[in-house]
Amino acid sequence: MDDINLHYRFLNWRRRIREIREVRAVRYRERFKRMLRNGDMLRYQGNSDEVGCYVAPRPLSKGNRYFEVTIIDTGVRGMIAVGLVPQFYKLDHQPGWLPHSVGYHADDGKLYNGNIAGQQFGPKCNRGDRIGCGIYLDSFDDGQITVFFTKNGKEVGNVEIPGSPEVLYPAVGMHSLGEEVQLDLRAEWGTEEEDGVMIVDSHEDEWGRLHDVKVTGTLLEYVGKGKSIVDVGLAQARWPLSTRCHYYELEITNAGEKCYIALGLARRDYPKNRHPGWSRGSIAYHADDGKMFLGSGVGDPFGPRCFEGDIMGCGIMFPRDYNLDSGDDQDDWDLDARPKHSRVQNDLYANNDDEEEDGEDLDGRKVTVFFTRNGKVVGRREVALPVGGFYPTIGMMSTGEKVRVDLHPLSG
Repeated sequence: MDDINLHYRFLNWRRRIREIREVRAVRYRERFKRMLRNGDMLRYQGNSDEVGCYVAPRPLSKGNRYFEVTIIDTGVRGMIAVGLVPQFYKLDHQPGWLPHSVGYHADDGKLYNGNIAGQQFGPKCNRGDRIGCGIYLDSFDDGQITVFFTKNGKEVGNVEIPGSPEVLYPAVGMHSLGEEVQLDLRAEWGTEEEDGVMIVDSHEDEWGRLHDVKVTGTLLEYVGKGKSIVDVGLAQARWPLSTRCHYYELEITNAGEKCYIALGLARRDYPKNRHPGWSRGSIAYHADDGKMFLGSGVGDPFGPRCFEGDIMGCGIMFPRDYNLDSGDDQDDWDLDARPKHSRVQNDLYANNDDEEEDGEDLDGRKVTVFFTRNGKVVGRREVALPVGGFYPTIGMMSTGEKVRVDLHPLSG
């Protein structure tokens, strides 16, 4: 009899566990409509007449009180919204349109707080921008919630709404063809530090020199005047390319007014107001005209022009016996070294084999620098290294230019 009772108790226990799992599965299930989710990417799948909405499986909590959305494509109208909604929010409405929801809308910069009429709140958001939404920590201890929104890691503003944080779920809305975002439900907005400052990892420590360029995560934005050729914005990496990290890439997320964007390599003390490739000890591929510049203000035809959405890459093919530490002191620069000449080996143009450049700072060792566009090699050139190595260097020169940089695309 005891064995039978034990058996039934075991069956009841298993059934109870199964019921709990089923309840949790329903409770923590993401919901979306007129959207296609592929990993952390969300893409609008409607006909632009109807709203598509995504609601995360779990509400914000003390341990996870912030999330972010990166705009990959604004589509036809850029009607992308980020905010907080109840769990069973109607999926044919943008966040903020219905009661007990709040949303920051990218297309007009307005805040919608339970109403289809928005109020002016912050700047509009475009391709490459990151929109964040979170709840202040002290909101978990009282009945009033303070929801804040960010753009590219900087707080835009906040709003107080009644209720409990445990019933508000991260939500993303879209409303026109082609819209696509990258969702990060575990983004870090930092913790309350001294002086109440919240810190976002900006990747700024990866850059040794920045001039008229703002860093937000992996995004570089030109913030110079953009009026003349001396208004160059320059970003140079902290470390040179090496055999362990010999290649890097950038994606043009906003071509700005002129797409005066250059990707290349330069000596460490390169002038801050000169485009990569214009002065000695540098080489660069320029997006606006497709030319390559090697230590001179006059470029050679090299490859196709690059536009918004294109990915440009630059790398070095090192000799087998290359060793960066083979006697060079990276803190010393031989600025008086005589330049030597080399030839272009270009996959798309053959009319510049006899062109010569001058003005490079060399240490005698030859390497092959190559450039890519959307994963395909455009061309390459054998050059001599500056003393201390070649540093990834990016230049921009017209208003609105933004690029997303990956200094380690081949790692992991």
